[in-house]
Amino acid sequence: MLGVAYVLAAATRTSLPARADDPPDAARGMLAQVGDQLVAFGSEDGGAPLAVSDIPPHSDVVLAWPLDTARRVARNASRLNLIILMHFDPSSLSGPETARAANGIVAFTAVCSHQACWVTDWLSSKQLLQCPCHQSEYDLRQGGKVVSGPAPRGLAGLPLKVADGKLVVAGPFTDRVGGQKL
Repeated sequence: MLGVAYVLAAATRTSLPARADDPPDAARGMLAQVGDQLVAFGSEDGGAPLAVSDIPPHSDVVLAWPLDTARRVARNASRLNLIILMHFDPSSLSGPETARAANGIVAFTAVCSHQACWVTDWLSSKQLLQCPCHQSEYDLRQGGKVVSGPAPRGLAGLPLKVADGKLVVAGPFTDRVGGQKL
């Protein structure tokens, strides 16, 4: 019973929006929040927010963390917060994906829905994202759906918008972030 309470408390903690009086460490572990900007993976707090021009079309994946702009704190305390960005021709995206994209840039969790490995291998010949652990393949143009492999569901998408040329989180993840065992 105590274990269930702990899991529910942890899930609630990471899904509620940050408050101005929350300590910076609380914001670090929260999933992306509406209004967060994105900073490059490896950026220290206060790193420059990513602009549309920082994500070249038809390139490799760009890894990013959400940035709590009020506190200038990257939400990098949880591996579940890593985000994949790709820039496609908008006409190649499915209808739902077009609605979540910003100028052809799509965002997804980088956490595989199978065993929670980071999904970072872009297979340019297939135009698919592959998990290096068990080779699940995902089509980012089709909402992150599973094309092959053991993953039970697609990658959770993250709606984006552009404000002042910067990428901004426009809504919550479209599905649960994480693997089967989380």
